[in-house]
Amino acid sequence: MRILGIDPGLRVTGFGVIEQTGSGLRYITSGCVRSGGGELAGRLKTILEGLAEVIAANRPQEISIEKVFVNVNPQSTLLLGQARGTAICAAVLAGLPVAEYTALQVKQSVVGKGHAKKEQVQHMVKRLLALEGDPSPDAADALACAICHANGGRLGGLALGGMRMKKGRLV
Repeated sequence: MRILGIDPGLRVTGFGVIEQTGSGLRYITSGCVRSGGGELAGRLKTILEGLAEVIAANRPQEISIEKVFVNVNPQSTLLLGQARGTAICAAVLAGLPVAEYTALQVKQSVVGKGHAKKEQVQHMVKRLLALEGDPSPDAADALACAICHANGGRLGGLALGGMRMKKGRLV
């Protein structure tokens, strides 16, 4: 099973592809789609086309994407939501199912702590996938999202191991 993880962002959208065979995970590729500055529509088009290329080149069977958190700045949250929607459209246009996970769920699944720091996520992704070096922060988050999906089952949500969600948090 090939899984494409996506960490949406308007300037930088991280992606990571892994392959799951039984309980084993194998790194395929990762990187970032950089939309730069300029007009919003052009930036969203860059994200859509970039992810379409990743999907065509790597042929994942499922997509996992990080959910948007509510930011202090509503304008930033709205822009991030548009980038996320564009990433989902890339998956839907390719006919692929999409699973969504909160950052808390991803960190809990990969690091074991829902409030882990970015460096901890990078380190665990490197260890879990036996990478020679640390992936970039955005690619690491995308790979972590794919690992979370592989650990949590198919499109039905994360296996919480006796934990439950309360107000968007694992307790």
